[in-house]
Amino acid sequence: MREGDLDAVLAIEHRAYPFPWTRGTFRDCLLAGYPALLALEDDRPVGYGVMSVAAGEAHLLNLCTTPERQSRGLGRHVLRSLVLTARERGAQRIFLEVRPSNPPAIALYRSEGFDEIGRRPRYYPAVQGREDALVMAMELVSGEVDRMPPL
Repeated sequence: MREGDLDAVLAIEHRAYPFPWTRGTFRDCLLAGYPALLALEDDRPVGYGVMSVAAGEAHLLNLCTTPERQSRGLGRHVLRSLVLTARERGAQRIFLEVRPSNPPAIALYRSEGFDEIGRRPRYYPAVQGREDALVMAMELVSGEVDRMPPL
């Protein structure tokens, strides 16, 4: 993902989430050098993922596909690419937060080897106040990533 992709990324973000990231948030991630992948279909952006990697840990910050591509394996491909990138950059574990109200995402993360390790109260904005976040993590020990279930 590059800054020139942000119009397309923001269009997906606004269609997929009621509380989308801002252009500034994406730009800050790119300026910080965070791994940011863009998934293309017929040269059109249809998904993306952003994570940070530092001090032996990775943090998945955003994983999104267009609504019509959800639950079709694209998010899994982007997630696996980011996990492999985290491992290549020396991360020993990867963390993420997910809304409890997003069972498809939770199922994806569990199927890829993430375990729930905690909860962040009132983490996400919601229509009625705030929503907790489930905190999930996966250890990136040698060989574990290579044993991810097939698509």
